[in-house]
Amino acid sequence: MFSFPSENAYRQVLDGIGMKTRVYGEASLLAEFKLAAGSALPAHAHPNEQTGYLVSGRIRLRIGDKATELGPGGAWCVPPGVEHGAEALEASLAIEIFSPRREDYLQYLDAESAR
Repeated sequence: MFSFPSENAYRQVLDGIGMKTRVYGEASLLAEFKLAAGSALPAHAHPNEQTGYLVSGRIRLRIGDKATELGPGGAWCVPPGVEHGAEALEASLAIEIFSPRREDYLQYLDAESAR
């Protein structure tokens, strides 16, 4: 599967947070998230390892009992089952990989850009 840049198909999953699944395979899934300034991702946990990269903007990210501010180029890894959450301090764009793939995110596939 290939994925090409597209401004279409962002689905609002929370107030101020849009996402789309870009590509996926048997064991992993790559998603793109647009976060409006001031939006928040509530604390949650899931069985997937989650590795991310902040393309632009600024966020405050909490993983377990540690929190930090990240800017463009910042990266993170959330182990499976660890509670985490985030707040967008500025409008931000993040790319994240989930392994094993998040089956619930298959519905957000950007079919126009994935071939």
